[in-house]
Amino acid sequence: MPKAQTPPDSALTADSPGPAVFAWRSTEIDQAELARLRAHRRAHRAIAPNTVALPAHASVATQAPLLTRGQRLADGVAATIGSWRFIVIQSTAIVLWITGNVLVGANSWDPYPFILLNLLLSFQAAYTAPAIMMSQNRQSELDRRHAQSDYEINVKAELEIELLHEKIDILKEQELLALTDAVRQLSAQLETLSKRMP
Repeated sequence: MPKAQTPPDSALTADSPGPAVFAWRSTEIDQAELARLRAHRRAHRAIAPNTVALPAHASVATQAPLLTRGQRLADGVAATIGSWRFIVIQSTAIVLWITGNVLVGANSWDPYPFILLNLLLSFQAAYTAPAIMMSQNRQSELDRRHAQSDYEINVKAELEIELLHEKIDILKEQELLALTDAVRQLSAQLETLSKRMP
């Protein structure tokens, strides 16, 4: 049985000879999107000088940019305040502050209702809240970049899988055509032999 040859990609177009079912059915929009995503992937393969190197298994497209001093400070404040260690230390300090003032009595440095303590806690909240918000905004931007990168990877994978299915379908159909032609030729030869026999 003759083996069907795989036509080049340039020949797999809607203008190719044969039935329409064997035509290359991918649209120009899919091809353009696939080309754009491939160029995007090649552009991100090179590690930019303003990125932080991640482990080998990490994607280059999702590498985090270098942090400024303010961003590092905001991340440090958020990491410190958002921990049980900070809660325990601050709770202990407040308890000691209140207990000390109560035990000292009239000569205490911050008598009841502890106005100085309230002022210190207000200052702490006034400065830590913006730092936490800056850290959260930067993390949200990083998550958005990761989501965009994942979306582009998924779209590219879907398009490439679709193109592979198209090529596999074309190969199967060409094999079926070759098999049909071989059966037709064999039938013609058998018919010719049967006519020659007395």
